[in-house]
Parts: sequence; structure tokens; C-alpha cells
Amino acid sequence: MTSLTDATPDGYGELRAELATLTTEAFRPELAEIDRLATADIARIMNGEDQTVPSAVAERLPEIAAAIDATAERMARGGRLIYAGAGTAGRLGVLDASECPPTFNTDPADVVGLIAGGPSAMVTAVEGAEDSKELAAADLEALELTADDTVVGISASGRTPYAIGAVEHARAKGALTLGLSCNADSALGAAAEHPIEVVVGPELLTGSTRLKAGTAQKLVLNMISTITMIRLGKTYGNLMVDVRASNEKLRARSRRIVALATGASDEEIEAALAATDGEVKNAILTILGQVDGPTAATLLTESKGHLRAALAAATPAPPDLPHHLSRTARHHAPWLQKTRTAPLPPRSFRSSVAPRTSAPSPTA
Repeated sequence: MTSLTDATPDGYGELRAELATLTTEAFRPELAEIDRLATADIARIMNGEDQTVPSAVAERLPEIAAAIDATAERMARGGRLIYAGAGTAGRLGVLDASECPPTFNTDPADVVGLIAGGPSAMVTAVEGAEDSKELAAADLEALELTADDTVVGISASGRTPYAIGAVEHARAKGALTLGLSCNADSALGAAAEHPIEVVVGPELLTGSTRLKAGTAQKLVLNMISTITMIRLGKTYGNLMVDVRASNEKLRARSRRIVALATGASDEEIEAALAATDGEVKNAILTILGQVDGPTAATLLTESKGHLRAALAAATPAPPDLPHHLSRTARHHAPWLQKTRTAPLPPRSFRSSVAPRTSAPSPTA
């Protein structure tokens, strides 16, 4: 009998044998007649498949958290976050990178997505691009990779040469490396300092890794970029205080964020944004820290962009309040006023309480 590896004269026997060992490529005989089912039944099956993805991601949370902490440490030193992948994996990396500037006001060069074959591969497959480790190395060289950078190789199979080549080249340069795949014991995971292998199992359509594998990769990339930005001070609580207001929706959202963070009136919010060139984080600091725009900018620079640290440095506690009660604490009790020895009711109640103009008459 002819073996699988030498059965094809075109030389694909070895690769076919390798793919046959991958969980993401496994055939599911129970779905062999899925095309004969009603649309609602197929949708129900597919939805059930998708529900298994978050639990698969949850199993890898310790590895994900460790990778994020290492990434944030490098980025705090001025390093970049660079995704590298081919096909669906590459597109997901480019998508995540492109969302960072409007969401976190990062420089487009801070988070970069590389896809095998270049930008045109986002919409049209570039034949053979994913098979080249050398192409990945050249793409990273063009970015002038440094030891402070983080490179995330993304490949559902964990065997894509472009993703592996990117990680190998980055590691040789001293950069931090992550390998995100959906097969256990993958070549990509072995090449990376931080392997993240989210095993989601065989796909609804055999080998179509844009399905569960793609969903898993998107969830993990969400975590990597979002939590890294939280660690870098790009948020205040769960508010996107570094949002770039580039359209009407985002301009309205900016004002809502300032309102949620400060409880200020519309007039105060508009004045604060005008004084800070529309920078949400700076506007919040001018209101809560009672400083002007230039001072807010200086405080944020000194605190490396962390609003909580800037607030702590903005204003010492007033004489009539305990020393440990910081400006941040007073924000949570906004009726405590600097110039008053007795607290006022919260702002929301003031309009409904008539001011007392004289002391009440003593009771008989």
C-alpha cells in the first residue's frame, strides 16, 4: 500500500499528513450532511459551537495574563506591540492594531499589524506569502525592530511559516515574543517566549479556522491590547479617557466620559475641553484637580499618563479636611467643598433644598 506521504507526486503528501494531525483540521463525520439541514438547525448548531470558545480561552488565562504584563512592561519603556500573521489571523491582527488609535489615542506606530503579502492581502489572498519565514523577517526589519518591542505571531494551526518566522526573528533580536495558536504543542508556541494555545477543537466546516479559531484569536487579541492599555494608564476606571474624538459620535462620547468621571455641568465640561484642546483625560484633571490646562498637561506627563497619579499630585487636602482625604476621594464625595467647614448636600439634591436664610426659631 502507498503511504500518505508519498502518494502525491506534486509533493503535498507530507503537508497533508501534517494537517491531518491538527485539531483545527479534523473532520467531523457527524456533520457530514449538515448541508441537508434546515437553516435554523444549522444556525443552532453553529451557535452552540461558538459558545464553547470562551471556556477554551478561560483555560489559558494565566498564560494570557503573564504575556500581557510582559507586554505592558516593554511598552512602558517605549516599545511597540506588533502583530504578525497570514490570512484570517493576519487580518485579525491588523484589525486590532487599527482600533487602538481611536480607542486609546495611541500613535499608529505604537501598535502595528503585519499581514503576509502586505496591505493588499487584507482583501485579496497573496499566493505563497504565508509560506515565507524570510518575508516575515524582512517586514520586521523594515520596522527597525528593537529589544523593547513585542511581536505576537498569530496562526490558528500554529504551523504557518510567516508567523513562526516573525517570532523567531524577533526573539533573535531580543524582543518579547508571543505565539497565539489554536493547536496544542504547536511549532509557533515552541518558538515563542509566551505560547498561548487556545484549543477550540475541530471546526463546523473542516479546516475553516475563521470560525471558532478566529473567534478565539479575536478574544485574546482584545485582551492583549485592552488590558495592556489599562496597565499603561489609558483608562480611568472603565472609562476610555484617551479616546480620540474624530467624529460626531466620539465627540459626544468624550463629553459623556467627562461627565461620568466628574459629575460636572455641561458648561464646566465645555470649558474644560476648550482649555485642553479636546483632550478628555486632561479635561477631567482640570475639573477634579482644579488646575488649568497647561498644569494638567504637565501633571500627566510627570505621571506618565496615569490620571489617578496625576490627580493625587494635583491638589493637597484642604486644611478643614483630614490630610489623608485626597482630591480623588473628594471626587467621590463632591459635596465636600474646600472653603466650607460644614458639608453641603450632594449636587443633585441642592436645587430641591431651599437655602436657609436665618436660624430656626426656638421651639416653645
